[in-house]
Amino acid sequence: MRSGVLASSMWRPSRVRVLASLAAVGALAVAGCGTDVDDIAVGPGKGWPAAYHDGRNGGTSPVVGAKKVALSWSRPIGGPIAEPVTIGPDGQMFLTTNTPTCTIYSFQMATGRKRFCNALGPTAIATPSVVDGMTNVYIGDDHDNVGAVMSFNYLGQPRWRTPVAGTPISTQFTGDGNLLTVTQTGQVDVLSRQTGQRVVSTVQLLGQPDFLDHPSLDWPAAGQGLDECRVGEPQCPVANISAVDADTGRFFVTVWQPGKPTAALVALRYADNKIQQEWSADLLSGGSATSPTLSADGKTVYVGDNSKRLIAVDAADGRTKWVQPLDWAPRGGISVSGDGLIIPSGDEGYLLALRDRGDAPEIAWERKDLDLRGTPVQTAGGTGYTAAAIGEGLNLITFDTKTGSTIDSDVLPQAQGSTTGTSIGPKGEVIVATRIGELFVFKPER
Repeated sequence: MRSGVLASSMWRPSRVRVLASLAAVGALAVAGCGTDVDDIAVGPGKGWPAAYHDGRNGGTSPVVGAKKVALSWSRPIGGPIAEPVTIGPDGQMFLTTNTPTCTIYSFQMATGRKRFCNALGPTAIATPSVVDGMTNVYIGDDHDNVGAVMSFNYLGQPRWRTPVAGTPISTQFTGDGNLLTVTQTGQVDVLSRQTGQRVVSTVQLLGQPDFLDHPSLDWPAAGQGLDECRVGEPQCPVANISAVDADTGRFFVTVWQPGKPTAALVALRYADNKIQQEWSADLLSGGSATSPTLSADGKTVYVGDNSKRLIAVDAADGRTKWVQPLDWAPRGGISVSGDGLIIPSGDEGYLLALRDRGDAPEIAWERKDLDLRGTPVQTAGGTGYTAAAIGEGLNLITFDTKTGSTIDSDVLPQAQGSTTGTSIGPKGEVIVATRIGELFVFKPER
């Protein structure tokens, strides 16, 4: 597949023709039951409602983390897992996979009992989910190879489905309680959580194709380029989960425009019933497979690139504040605590913490003996968790975020490879899913 295949005049023909007009793709919503009154709570809470916990992709939890945990239960899913497990406020868990019968699964925290599973299109495995305060879940789909955003309630009953161009690679909540979605082909939408209807006009980050000049042009297949998203290559122009500033409406997207030598970090703002671009900085050498993370004060965005760098960017104007070389290409999320401790991830790296000193970073501590196999997270009380390679298997490492020292180490029985991330439950549970398809739940020991 050539670089830039998703650009307007260079799109590859898809097997499925878009029968509706471009306006229909940009405006059609299949709405379920609902009201015009938005009475569903949104907020980070004490579950893990998004891939990296909250809109800023902070990778931290307000729950006081336990110093010692024990395996509560584990179970095979029957298919691979690509995205972190999300958790509602009452502990209900959600994940996506590809099995012969189901794509989205929900489990109960206490017992591991399956609450529901539903069949979706094959690209749903690559879409992160978000969960609101009433345990409604929002996720991407591509039934019949047409991309869409879907919502289910806590029982797995469908609420609505809204078609989009591409597959939603990013789903987040906005400050006013709507749903922000971005597909790997660059389509940006803000949808009502109640009905799925568009709140503002759709924005195309790669530009709008001219169907008058190219009347036989099709939209690309919903799953086109998704295999490259995990490594941030140009065939996946938008590869990461956006970071959202709920107070200002500003959000940050990584975009690799066709033909450009580098990918860009782009700032947009959702406000005044529209979405507008504020700035774009071409600074991500080799692309990026690291979701941007916003500092707690909203002033700095942290992002990694494939040239093994961690970059701090001024959120207001896109100015580079500092660059920290790493020994590996960071991938996944970046955990940034409220007091500014920065822990990057990446399966080829090790456990490392930095502090932002304004014009330069400072290494707080490093653990070169701990090879990462997932995404480190931080909790209140100075406790962090990550999956690491120990011997031929994997362990869940509990560490002190002030010093990096190991507090506890627990085996993930028979686990291999790497994990999709680390999630924290409302009672301090620690949840890890392996990419080959096993779910592990650890409970605090008091």
